Amino acid sequence: MIAVIGDFMIDHYLWGKSERISPEAPVPVVEIQKEEDRLGGAGNVVNNLLAFNEKVLPIGVLGKDANRLLNIFTQKNIPTNGLFIDNTRQSIIKSRIVATHQQVLRYDKESKNPIKKEFEEKILDFIKENLEKISLFLLSDYEKGTLTPTLTQEIINLANKHNKKLIIDPKKNFSKYKNAYMIKPNKKELCTAANMQINSKEDLIKAGWKVKNELNLKYLLVTLSEEGMALFGDEFIQIPTIAKEVYDVTGAGDTVLAALGYALKNDKDIIEAMHFANAAAAVVVGKLGSASANLNEIKEYEKKHQSVDYKIIPFKEAENLAKNLKEENKKIVFTNGCFDILHIGHVKYLQKAKTLGDVLILGLNSNESVSRLKGPDRPINNEYDRAYLLASLEAVDYVVIFEEDTPYELIKKIKPDILVKGKDYEGKKIVGSDIAKEVKLIDFVNGKSTTNIINKIKREN
Repeated sequence: MIAVIGDFMIDHYLWGKSERISPEAPVPVVEIQKEEDRLGGAGNVVNNLLAFNEKVLPIGVLGKDANRLLNIFTQKNIPTNGLFIDNTRQSIIKSRIVATHQQVLRYDKESKNPIKKEFEEKILDFIKENLEKISLFLLSDYEKGTLTPTLTQEIINLANKHNKKLIIDPKKNFSKYKNAYMIKPNKKELCTAANMQINSKEDLIKAGWKVKNELNLKYLLVTLSEEGMALFGDEFIQIPTIAKEVYDVTGAGDTVLAALGYALKNDKDIIEAMHFANAAAAVVVGKLGSASANLNEIKEYEKKHQSVDYKIIPFKEAENLAKNLKEENKKIVFTNGCFDILHIGHVKYLQKAKTLGDVLILGLNSNESVSRLKGPDRPINNEYDRAYLLASLEAVDYVVIFEEDTPYELIKKIKPDILVKGKDYEGKKIVGSDIAKEVKLIDFVNGKSTTNIINKIKREN
C-alpha cells in the first residue's frame, strides 16, 4: 500500500459554453451545463494511483465542508481513517469555469496556515500504527499547511529508519525535505531552491547537484516541461518529453509523482520509473482538466509515440543489461566510436556488425572523451544527439556513453561475445589484455584477420 500525505483539495469544475460578451464588463458570459467535483492536490495523486490499480492510504487534515471531499473518497472505496477534520480551517476548493474546452476563470477557497500541533501528532501516530501496511510514501506539498517542517522531517526520519522509499513533490521551503529519498521539483522550483537562474543545460546541472548535495538526497528528479526530465543520482541523466499534444497541464506533476511511486513500489529501477512517469505525464497533458492515466493508456501511448530513448542505457546499467541478455542466450556484439558525423559508411559498418550476433551494443565516446581524442573543436554534435541518431538505426540495439578515452572498462562490464573494432580506436589495450581471450575480435576497417591483429598489437606492446 502507498501512503499519500499532503494537501487534499477539491478541483471543482463548471463546464459550459459561451456565445456572448457580458454587457456589464468585457468578459464572456458562460452558460453552465455541467458541474463536477474531482479529487485535487494530494487527492489527484490518489486518483492516479487508483488508475494504476494500486491500493492507497491518504493521510492529511481537512477543513470545514470536508464531507464534500470525503464523499468522493467513499464513492471510490478509499479509506478515510487517515484524514482528520479541523473545523477551524477552510477546506481547499479550486473552482474552474471552462467554456468550450477553454478555462476562462479560476477562483480559490483555502487555508494556508500550518496545521496545529495536535494534528501533526495525530498524523504521526496514525503512520506509526499503519507502518507495516505502508510500502512507500508520497508527499504532495502544495504549501497549504499540512506538511509543516516538523512533520515533514519526522515522516522522512521514520521512512529512512524503516528503509521505506519516500518521494516528495515540493514547493518553496526546500530545507524541510533534507535527507529524503527523492524530491521532484519543476525547473522553476529548482531555481528557487538553488537561488539561481537556469538558462542552459550547464546551469541545470550546477543547480541540480547543488540542491541534491545540500539536502543529502538519494535522487533529485527535475521535470522540465517540453524539455523532458533530468535525474541526479549517481550520475546526471536527461530524457526528452514524449508528449505530442498538450491540452492542459493541470495535475501533470501529481501524475509524475504517482507514476514514480507506483513504478518503484513494483520493483522497477529508477531509470524505468523515470521513463514510465514520462509516458504517464504525456497521456495526462493530452486530456482536459485534472486527469489520470491508466496502465493500458500508457502502454498504448508508448507504442504509438515510442521514442528510441529506451535504447540509450546509462553506463552503470550496462553490466545488468548484458547479464540479462546472456541469461536469454543472446550473442552480444560490441563496437564503439565517436560517430560525430554519421555517414553511410558508419551505417553499413553497423549493419554488418549486427549480422554477427543477436544484439549489437554500441559504446559511444562522451563529449569530453571526443574532445580529448579529436581536439577542442570536437565534437560537432553533442553526445545525446549522437546517441539518439545511432539508437534510431535498426541495426543498433543499445547505446552506452562512456567517459574514458577507450571503451576498455565498458567492455569489461559487458563481456561481449564478439568485439568489432572500429576506426576510431586501435584497440591495443583491449587486445593486449585478458579480454582478448574472452571475445572474438573482428576488424571491418582494415580487412585483417583476427589473428594478425592480435599478433601485431602484441608485438607493438
